[in-house]
Amino acid sequence: MTESYNDVSKIHKRYSLTLLNPSSFYTSLIFSIVVVSLLVTLTVSFYLESDDLVFRLLAVIGVLLITQRIDARFTKNKEYSKSLHMSLFGNSLWVVTVVSGLVASILISREQIPFLFITMGMFLFASFRIGIFTTVLGANIGKALLVCLIQPLAMFLALVPVEMWTSVLIDYQGLVYGVVFLALASAWSVITDRAGRPGVKSTHKLIQAYLSSISKNNPSEVENILSERANMSKVLTSQIRLHSKNTNKDFRLVIPEIHPGPFHPVGGSNIPYLIYKNMGSSAMILHSVSNHSLNLPSKTEVENYLASLTKSSISQEGISCTEPVTVHINKTRCVGILFGKTALLFLSLSPHGMEDIPLQIKSEIEQFSMNRNFDQVLIVDCHNAMGEEISQIDSEDLLTASKSCLDTLKTKETHPLEFGYANSKDMGINAPDLAMAGIGILCLRINGKKYFLGWADANNMENGLREAVVQHFSNNGYELIEICTSDSHYTTKKVRNRNGYYQFGLVTKPQEMANWYLEIAKKSEKNIEPASFEILENETHVKVMGPTIFRDYSRAVDKTMKLTKGFLLGCAAFFLLTMFL
Repeated sequence: MTESYNDVSKIHKRYSLTLLNPSSFYTSLIFSIVVVSLLVTLTVSFYLESDDLVFRLLAVIGVLLITQRIDARFTKNKEYSKSLHMSLFGNSLWVVTVVSGLVASILISREQIPFLFITMGMFLFASFRIGIFTTVLGANIGKALLVCLIQPLAMFLALVPVEMWTSVLIDYQGLVYGVVFLALASAWSVITDRAGRPGVKSTHKLIQAYLSSISKNNPSEVENILSERANMSKVLTSQIRLHSKNTNKDFRLVIPEIHPGPFHPVGGSNIPYLIYKNMGSSAMILHSVSNHSLNLPSKTEVENYLASLTKSSISQEGISCTEPVTVHINKTRCVGILFGKTALLFLSLSPHGMEDIPLQIKSEIEQFSMNRNFDQVLIVDCHNAMGEEISQIDSEDLLTASKSCLDTLKTKETHPLEFGYANSKDMGINAPDLAMAGIGILCLRINGKKYFLGWADANNMENGLREAVVQHFSNNGYELIEICTSDSHYTTKKVRNRNGYYQFGLVTKPQEMANWYLEIAKKSEKNIEPASFEILENETHVKVMGPTIFRDYSRAVDKTMKLTKGFLLGCAAFFLLTMFL
């Protein structure tokens, strides 16, 4: 397993933690009122044994609503929604504490426990707020200590009768326990903020920047952090330009060495569409053999990269190519076409799926192609089925299939090239699992036969859907040789699943997708014309993220999670101990 893949995978697995809060602040507002109502009911009925439930309920809810607004003033971006989320979870913790005290009083038969746990619940709520204010809401530890008691103490004073304030609040046991929890929360905050050093100066600022990017669609903070660590690098972009002299139409297969990402809306997350638009919306932006170390960290670098694409040089040109060659070995598949002395290979494990193809496979294929006297080989990672990192066995099979395909291409006769292209631009497709460039079909007529290549601006495909579309084409007398995705990291909205995105076909129904492709294929074959090809090459110097950024972020996140688990276990153990002291 490569270090870069391992690090990115570890970071990605933590994405589900961002889904813990409700999707709407209205949900948090309603549930916080429900939770507080339960808190008041338990306290008045079982602890105070009073009949003034309605008065206490109205008073505490009123204080809750006011303090939620006050809390929003102390957040980094004055975000009311985050204040509501914090209130919901904090009050839930208070209810759990009160219930625990009630259970303990029954099991241990200690009369002093009930009020002690009301006080402890208040301090636990305040301790929780220290953690949220420092990690998520952008407050330093000093400010967090000053504001942590605003809502809990105000609610406590509204919940407990005035004549009991003094006796409950000055109880030494409750104060000591409260101070311990506040101290533990403060220590946790300081230690976790420094967990990523020296690679990550402030873990909390990184978390805040990330949350700002996904909740406010504001990538500036994250991009500043990433750009500080990014390094200048030379990246290659290869193109196969098909040009029709009769109608002066252009189409391009673009294989950029950069990788989409790291996540929407940061850096080059939507770069396939931006390249597509840069090419006059007549292109397929294919996934090269690359990984997240080749992410562009900021919009500035994206603009620099796009501007450089106008300076491409022609390395080869011609008017003929071979028919496609397909080689299957076990799970792996390689489809190849030869343009002059440049081989174009499409690699896939669909329907079994895999993560990004390792650079080592690319290196070995390139070396083999040189030994067979090809000028160059352009390798496409089809990215058309979900899966884990490729296994050693599948790697060997994929290499064998690629080498066999290259050997076969050497023996194939070339024929005049004709092409037609069409896309979904005018179809009004609006699918949440499809990015802004939609889908497209390239039709190649070679030696009197028509071959179709499908493409989608999407982050991977649901397993087996490629095969369903290929079968649908076959049933209608068309030959679809392959479908590729761009691996775009663009999303129309925050996706609340573990992946953080919808792979193409997860939302769109397979039959609907197959019909879209077939409709576009019929349009593309109507546009077929004789054409010439050019192989274009471009070298650009841009900042890329590199593998060390993900290594440092992964270690920071892992260390923070370990520290958090340790502190939580310690707090839980101390909480249980208080029942018997």
